Amino acid sequence: MSPPAEPVVSVSGLVKRYGTVAALDGLDLTVAPGSVHGLLGPNGAGKTTAVRILATLTRPDSGEARIGGIDVRHDPLAVRRQIGLAGQFAAVDEILTGRQNLEMFGRLFHLGAAGARRRGKQLLEQFELVEAANKGVKSYSGGMRRRLDLAASMILAPRVLFLDEPTSGLDPRGRNEVWESVRALVREGTTVLLTTQYLDEADQLADRVTVIDHGRAIADGTPSELKAKIGGERIDVVGLPGTDLQALADCFAGVSTGAPTIDAKKLLVSAPVDDRVAALTTLTARLQSAGLGLADLSLRRPTLDDVFLELTGRPSVDPTASDNPPDPQPSDSPGPARTAEEARS
Repeated sequence: MSPPAEPVVSVSGLVKRYGTVAALDGLDLTVAPGSVHGLLGPNGAGKTTAVRILATLTRPDSGEARIGGIDVRHDPLAVRRQIGLAGQFAAVDEILTGRQNLEMFGRLFHLGAAGARRRGKQLLEQFELVEAANKGVKSYSGGMRRRLDLAASMILAPRVLFLDEPTSGLDPRGRNEVWESVRALVREGTTVLLTTQYLDEADQLADRVTVIDHGRAIADGTPSELKAKIGGERIDVVGLPGTDLQALADCFAGVSTGAPTIDAKKLLVSAPVDDRVAALTTLTARLQSAGLGLADLSLRRPTLDDVFLELTGRPSVDPTASDNPPDPQPSDSPGPARTAEEARS
């Protein structure tokens, strides 16, 4: 049996503070080569800060971070030769065509005119953008722009690609297009570190998931392993408008294996159960006896949303928080060498 491969991304005790705010507070993380690793957390958890440090855009206050065994602080230029970065917004020029964008990025990365044309042609085919190659990017759909942005981040075929909220704001079709592009990259050997607030996205793409909160890793495992930690199945009860949700929750006493959660906006009460048949039978009888109005009652397997709520006590999306604190460029930052994202800004 061959020994396990060395992690391509290795983070230990990473700390980054902005004044009195600890964006990262001892983050530990390892990413296996040739995989999609999901980095999940609510707004303000430190996801973007972690990516910026790994991409050599921000220096940590303490701790260690390595890409392919190379320390991001001690040799940032060597790190940048191994990575690509696609940020939260597609950094493409709307005036140019898709082909012109890729050739421009190729020239920025010193491929030369012929090399840039050749690489651009390869990427247009790889990301299924050939038919739109000579059209202005301003005519592209959101999903097409994101795929073009991913293609630009792959100009130098990086060993590791950082995707920071890659499908934010896209419609379902656009998200599916990006997901397929990410899967294709991994099949060709690229390692992807994906930050996202969309739990279904991590479920679809990630081989392994690390959940972070308040700048620290609080859970790590495959999606199936994380779901198994909070129980095998759950019962969801949706009340009618005006239903006493606490009374619904009280009906779970002795039926569920954990405390029920209440989502007042969705009129939803949910709880984990072991013996689903017995639990459904008992709960249904109690609800009927109490005369509580129901809109729906269902049995389902746990999702990453359930894991997230169980671990953090918060929903995955918190519009009142921010994951992007002010980040002034440090005086000792590396010189003119650029990551893909910087070159495209």
